[in-house]
Amino acid sequence: GKYIASTQRPDGTWRKQRRVKEGYVPQEEVPVYENKYVKFFKSKPELPPGLNPEAKQASKGPESSEIGLSKTAKRNLKRKEKRKQQQEKGERDTDDLIQSLEKTSLSAIPGGNGDGKLAVPDGSSGPPAGSSDATSATATLEKNKKIKNLKKKLRQVEELQARIDSGEIKQPTKEQLDKLARRKALEEELEDLELDL
Repeated sequence: GKYIASTQRPDGTWRKQRRVKEGYVPQEEVPVYENKYVKFFKSKPELPPGLNPEAKQASKGPESSEIGLSKTAKRNLKRKEKRKQQQEKGERDTDDLIQSLEKTSLSAIPGGNGDGKLAVPDGSSGPPAGSSDATSATATLEKNKKIKNLKKKLRQVEELQARIDSGEIKQPTKEQLDKLARRKALEEELEDLELDL
């Protein structure tokens, strides 16, 4: 028979020599099993058939990368670019809003002295350190959102009133009547918010 020589373990002790059969392959030399699907995908080329690898490396840039794409993929790329542009535009709009808020004067506010600072009786100048332009910008954005919501509710109330007047709804429910009763309060709240802006 065949023998595997004794080897030393990492802790310093020795393994005995082992007798093995003819044709034995050590564990570390046995190839890892791969099923037929794994073998197929490993043997499959990365590029489509007929495409020259040098041509693929030479073509770089957004226009050349779109050449091999389908119509749907091109459309999706265009949509992504549009979204990026809209996000950048939205960021620019908020920056412009913040800058315009910085430029506005507080002279119309009672106690304002026209230089953009509030007259504070205790000797300290300006607003507290915790407030910033970003918070005022978010406040105006929240007001705009609330105004939009109120306008939507008023539109719904007007549509409901029109449906009742036309006879489409003969017996309005309690919820519908409550909605109609809130119309005046919604209009007043909308006017107050629009005056604050």
